[in-house]
Amino acid sequence: MIAIVYSGSKFSDWRLANKGKVITGFKAMGINPNLHDERHIFQSLNKSNNLINHAEAIKRIYFFGAGSSSPERKDKVQKVFSGFFKNARVFVDQDIVGAALATLGDNKGIVGILGSGSNAGFYNGKKMMDDSYGLGYILADEGSSNWIGRQLLKSFLTETMPDDIYDLFTEKHSLDRKQVLEKVYNNPNPNSFLTSFSDFVEENAMHPFIRQIVAHGFELFIQTYMLPLQKKYGEYPLNFTGSVAATHERVLQDVARKHRLQIDQIIHEPIHNLLNYYIKKT
Repeated sequence: MIAIVYSGSKFSDWRLANKGKVITGFKAMGINPNLHDERHIFQSLNKSNNLINHAEAIKRIYFFGAGSSSPERKDKVQKVFSGFFKNARVFVDQDIVGAALATLGDNKGIVGILGSGSNAGFYNGKKMMDDSYGLGYILADEGSSNWIGRQLLKSFLTETMPDDIYDLFTEKHSLDRKQVLEKVYNNPNPNSFLTSFSDFVEENAMHPFIRQIVAHGFELFIQTYMLPLQKKYGEYPLNFTGSVAATHERVLQDVARKHRLQIDQIIHEPIHNLLNYYIKKT
């Protein structure tokens, strides 16, 4: 049996398959070695009955996750997984590699993630080149849900939101200045707080103010990452994964066309394509 995992900081998406047939699929707690210690990761595995019931039968695990970018962080995930899944070989890599395999397979191309965070890079058909742009929510993440949440909160606190959006926002989220600053600056996981407004953004996606924020984030993302990647590696079509890219696909297409860029694929959840990729390999 094989297990394919694609994880963000909040949720992880799992698929278990045996001899080419899907056994089960489910969501569990997110696993990010940049945010979570070994104990947290082990506890998250131990809370899933699906994993407990199938742990001994799983022979290989392919894990792709946010924060799994350095050898030390990969080793952290691999150590915990190897302890929990006693009979499994464990392969750990960063989420951008999973996004590349889901959209490109073994082909060359440019891939971007626009989800709770954002990232971009060039995949040469075998590996992700070292100049991918995963700089995290403080230095980067343009166009992601936590970046959009940051813009939303700033407009809320500076009272620059349109009145109708302000009323909708305060009706859905009971927040004041003190609470926001506390959660952003004193919360151990402020990025989780920033991404918590994604439902509100999705519900009001057609409002001009929300569309303007999203379009600006996509503009920054494309100018900062995608155009330099094309300049360096060639004019490959762009491929995207992630909830923000899928939810705001029309806006993303509009911004890409403005720069005469072609988008090949926009995939909401890479897990389905990743599963098919590894089933074909077995």
